[in-house]
Amino acid sequence: QVQLVESGGGLVQAGGSLRLSCAASGRTFSSYGMGWFRQAPGKERDIVAAIRWSGANTYYSDSVKGRFTISRDNAKNTIYLQMNSLKPEDTAVYYCAARLGNDEYIYWGQGTQVTVSS
Repeated sequence: QVQLVESGGGLVQAGGSLRLSCAASGRTFSSYGMGWFRQAPGKERDIVAAIRWSGANTYYSDSVKGRFTISRDNAKNTIYLQMNSLKPEDTAVYYCAARLGNDEYIYWGQGTQVTVSS
């Protein structure tokens, strides 16, 4: 069992930055691949970025590539999403999630709101 708690959301002006954190419980955190997802009002939840258990491989959606950076600190059971050059279209609830290997993401956090004003 893994419990995930996101933090770091808030209101920021376009062009600004935020860093999201996702703290995980569980001694096997380092075994899980982790992802950040987001869901805007009236839209489906989409993946934003992902990172393998080792941190050696990362994935970014085209919409955030070059602006967002995902990282993890297995010693702290935490992953991060550094978001730079934020745009109003980045406004959404951001969720972190965990999975084993290439299985479906099975553990989800409660989400944190990110609002980017123009």
